[in-house]
Amino acid sequence: MFRTALRNVLAHKGRLLMTLLAVMLGVAFVAGTLVFTSTVSEAFQRSSEKGFEHVDVSLRPVGDAGGPDRASAAPAGLPRETLQQAEELPGAASATGVVSGFAALADKNGDLVGDGWSTRGANYQGRDGEDARYPMRRGHAPQEEGEVALDARTAERTGYRVGDTVRMSVSGPVRKEKVVGVFTTDDGNVAAGGTLVLFDDATAQRLFAKPGQYTQIQLEAAEGTTQAALKARAEKILPPRTEAVTGRKLADDQSQQIENSMSGMRTAMLVFAGIALFVGIFLIANTFTMLVAQRTKELALLRAVGASRRQVTRSVLLEAAGVGLAASVVGFGAGIGIAVGLRSLVSRLGTMPDGPLVVSLDAVAASLVVGVAVTVLAAWLPARRAAKIPPVAAMGSVHAPSTTRSLVLRNTLGALLAGGGTALVLAATSREDGEAMMGAGAALLLVGVFVLTPLLSRPLIAAAAPVLRLFRVSGKLARRNAVRNPRRTATTASALMVGLTLVTGFTVVASGVQQAIEKMAAESVAADYTVSMANFTPLSPEVEGKLKGLDEVTATSPMRTTAARVDGRNRQLTGVNGETVDRLLSLDFTEGSWSGVAGGTKAVVDADTAEEQGWKAGSDFRVAYADGSRETLTVAGVYDGSEFARGIMLDASTLTPHMPRVTDMRVLVETDSGPSEATRDTLQKELGNNPALQVQDQEDISEGIAQLVSVLLNVLYGLLAMAVVVAVLGVVNTLAMSVFERGQEIGMLRAIGLNRRSVKRMVRLESLVISLFGGVLGIGLGVFLGWAAGELIASTGMDTYALVLPWDRLGVFLALAALVGMLAALWPARRASRLDILQAIRTE
Repeated sequence: MFRTALRNVLAHKGRLLMTLLAVMLGVAFVAGTLVFTSTVSEAFQRSSEKGFEHVDVSLRPVGDAGGPDRASAAPAGLPRETLQQAEELPGAASATGVVSGFAALADKNGDLVGDGWSTRGANYQGRDGEDARYPMRRGHAPQEEGEVALDARTAERTGYRVGDTVRMSVSGPVRKEKVVGVFTTDDGNVAAGGTLVLFDDATAQRLFAKPGQYTQIQLEAAEGTTQAALKARAEKILPPRTEAVTGRKLADDQSQQIENSMSGMRTAMLVFAGIALFVGIFLIANTFTMLVAQRTKELALLRAVGASRRQVTRSVLLEAAGVGLAASVVGFGAGIGIAVGLRSLVSRLGTMPDGPLVVSLDAVAASLVVGVAVTVLAAWLPARRAAKIPPVAAMGSVHAPSTTRSLVLRNTLGALLAGGGTALVLAATSREDGEAMMGAGAALLLVGVFVLTPLLSRPLIAAAAPVLRLFRVSGKLARRNAVRNPRRTATTASALMVGLTLVTGFTVVASGVQQAIEKMAAESVAADYTVSMANFTPLSPEVEGKLKGLDEVTATSPMRTTAARVDGRNRQLTGVNGETVDRLLSLDFTEGSWSGVAGGTKAVVDADTAEEQGWKAGSDFRVAYADGSRETLTVAGVYDGSEFARGIMLDASTLTPHMPRVTDMRVLVETDSGPSEATRDTLQKELGNNPALQVQDQEDISEGIAQLVSVLLNVLYGLLAMAVVVAVLGVVNTLAMSVFERGQEIGMLRAIGLNRRSVKRMVRLESLVISLFGGVLGIGLGVFLGWAAGELIASTGMDTYALVLPWDRLGVFLALAALVGMLAALWPARRASRLDILQAIRTE
């Protein structure tokens, strides 16, 4: 039986080609994902470990939530006295005070350099003018205010040299600094595409902490002193609310963060690889169903000479395993090629450190197991069905297709699965925690529709009959061929259905979310402009001061937040200008208003917080600020919260004296002429054309959201394209084997007068009908699931969400399904038209 299986694989190489390609594509995606993410993780982990080579123990502040009556306080800095004590610790070879924070650098075109959160500034603190962490490649270290040093990667990509003047910002105002040095570093953030700018010690302290304070103190152990021993000694000199951490723990923590970040990307890519393999199952099942049908007499003869049902089943499964193994080996090689290409791309973009390609045994095993398992699983049902055919009936070609009873059972099972899935999806739309239920319901619904597809194929394909009649004989034959074998048509169409269901569902949800956020922005923000940092870090109050002094500006309000304890709970307080905020924020009050907030001890709260706390207009509540002082505030109004305005808001003059460090998250601006390009240019010019600042009107906010959604959708489309490619292979495979099976019939049609052009048209129309059938099912299911997911989103708090049907994209998807059908039919149609008439008629 093993030799029989091997012979069959070798005898049907051409017919198994599409199956090989489908499995290969899926396995290549799996292997490429595993190898690429392992390579990136390993490179970053090595870089992080190298970056902590000179750190054996780190002293750093920790947050303190305080007791029930105390506010959450921001971590305090480490004073210079602690640094001096650390230098004198037994077993400490050196101690370095570190200060770091956000620093935005502009390139020569004025654009922000780096990647948002990883654009950092730090201090250069070296003994005898040298800091072992940052070896100087050119120039010298910064020694006074106005001097900076750039990391070598940033200097190379921006073209800055020693002696150039650069523009940058730390918390809003523009700074002009002279580049005095270029250094090398093993900092993982720089390797990932970020920037690092070094200041002298005093300047860095003033910018990122307080004069005389550090955000960290790093200790290097003397020879013979372990990290644990040095940590134990360092704990004796710790100020309040600080901790000592070993360098090994810091490296492990950073490695874990890298692993966690890679885990999300790995999971997402593997999900799409799984979708491609799931779609491939339809193709594989179709292939083996047709191959088994063509070898019915051969299998019957094996049964007649003594082979058991189990041996016949095993023979077909061995054949499938051989195909799966070959495809997995080729797919794994292709996956390594994909990983090499991705690594080369991200390395060229400067977003990852150097490192070797990591091909783990886990990746090899997973790829081979997945490929073989998927192929064998898909071939099991055809193998089982072949083994059940009675030998005598099979040799006499009298075995009938599916019985009425089996079709009734299939349709009943499909209806139960589809009905149960639909019920779960509908029930999940009204639950805040309905994600798992909706996922299970969607899976059941998809499986149920797949089981029902043979039943659905006849009426839906019949609906195309009026159009097909326009093509006369070719159209009529195409329609009959499409419904001749409903199971095969259903399986072929289902492969395309799955891909289009996912694409359509994502598109519908994304369109609704985009409109909801645009509506939310329009309803919540009445200001002409909002000004914030490009990476949403805190903004210096100097920015509002500059804006307030402009002739074009008629009103401003900061939105500054800080932590506090409110009635024993941690809350965020937001300070605003109580005199102007009603002109800048458009809030829908259910009770009260802004009246009394300006300059007083009144506050407005969102409805969710008010309900949770049991407050209403006029209620009093106790606040413990970050500086330890306490105050009683009164609820002036209750409003409906949104993503742009939420929580407890009070007058900034009441909140500011209690903030450890005064910063704004954004500034709202009203101008005398309203939003216009000229007004925006004026604001940006007055702010120094700062690359770190965003000056946005409502349209900019909407466009930013639209761009983000578009990028996300394009990534999803790219990943789901794999499933569509596999679906195309499925249509090609089905048509090619169908042409082979109908060779005699096509020969007869040619003999009685059907020309080559009509034969081609017949095959193309059949392919088009099958593809459009799958497209209609996929788009319909996608719209339903997209609506359900949107209802779930709305029930979790996005009240402005509403169903948006992007008709233009849905039309493109349907056209794509038609294009798939036309392309998939090119080779089978050409092959059918070129059949030798006499030889085709002689074929059994």
